[in-house]
Amino acid sequence: MSFRLPQVLGPVILDDVRGAQKMLSGVARMTPMEGSRHLSALVGAPVHLKCENLQRTGSFKLRGAYVRISGLRPEERAAGVVAASAGNHAQGVALASSLLGVRSTVFMPVGAPLPKVAATREYGADVRLVGQVVDETLERAQEFAQESGAVFIHPFDHPDIVAGQGTLGLEILEQCPEVRTILVGMGGGGLAAGVAVAVKALRPDVKVIGVQAEGAAAYPPSLAAGRPVSIPTPVTMADGIKVGRPGDVPFKIVGDLVDEVRTVSEDALSSALLLCLERAKLVVEPAGASTVAALLSDPRSFDGPVVALLSGGNVDPLLMQRILRHGMAAAGRYLSLRLRLTDRPGALAALLGTLSVADANVLDVSHVRTDPRLGLTEAEVELHLETKGPEHCDEVAAALRDAGYTVLG
Repeated sequence: MSFRLPQVLGPVILDDVRGAQKMLSGVARMTPMEGSRHLSALVGAPVHLKCENLQRTGSFKLRGAYVRISGLRPEERAAGVVAASAGNHAQGVALASSLLGVRSTVFMPVGAPLPKVAATREYGADVRLVGQVVDETLERAQEFAQESGAVFIHPFDHPDIVAGQGTLGLEILEQCPEVRTILVGMGGGGLAAGVAVAVKALRPDVKVIGVQAEGAAAYPPSLAAGRPVSIPTPVTMADGIKVGRPGDVPFKIVGDLVDEVRTVSEDALSSALLLCLERAKLVVEPAGASTVAALLSDPRSFDGPVVALLSGGNVDPLLMQRILRHGMAAAGRYLSLRLRLTDRPGALAALLGTLSVADANVLDVSHVRTDPRLGLTEAEVELHLETKGPEHCDEVAAALRDAGYTVLG
């Protein structure tokens, strides 16, 4: 049995989301809900993680893509579909198209992470690498749609997409009926809009809070202006929510139903990703960890129980490595400093001995003797240390000064 959603660009209602849920039965998994004792202690109320990072294709995007493509007329299916994405939407469209027997072409930026490109191809899409940024890729995909007649599948700006993503709201209410606050990451707004439609129709007392990265926060100025506005050059490590302009369809819904939109820093994003990995044993991409970043940024400002939606887990291993280093530095577990010492035999060994007594783990040492800034009997050492937290960083720096070293920073 197939379920068709309205093809007009109008409001999305609870019946649309319920129809999408029936359509997705046997396609999208009901992903698990995991409690977090660490976050619960910080917040002072139960915190649960909705693990959509464990969804097929590694993100929530399959839900909306499948519903959108399922709603196409036979002649539209025959023409195929086209999408533009740096990762999650690409994989969602590719798998949904394969499951429905529809030909798909996906345009991705030239610099898209290789694992995401490979996964999109494995799901059955014809992948074409075009443009250096997603805006260029999007333009080419839209040109392809006009040239070929393929249906362009927008990542967030369509009622069917919003309805598909809204099925997560139904799952959250089923898995955690006592919830009082739901945190949702926001880029274009399709996910937050869909969740808000489902949740507010059934539980208007539940707060739905959107979370954006500070460097890509188009919703606050748009809501203030009363219309979608573009921000120049969004910058954030969270590429899944790196969107410069809200979608027209989700914007109206977000304005009506989402209680609040918060922003989080890059430090908070990296710390959240590190926490998910260490404490929850979950691989989560920066966009997916944005909700946890909001909890870390102001933990006592939420009514519990709280559900933080982890929207995806597709992160390039090289990016993960850099983010983890950044997260450890933000958590005070890395210490980088330079210092001067007398250039004599045994001086470096003595320095390392001082660090050993201070219980700092040396990750890297750079020993410079020939810089023209140095005196005849001086050497400069740059150190990268692993520490136990901010207090330990201060203790290590103090131990070096007490030992007579000039710490430069």
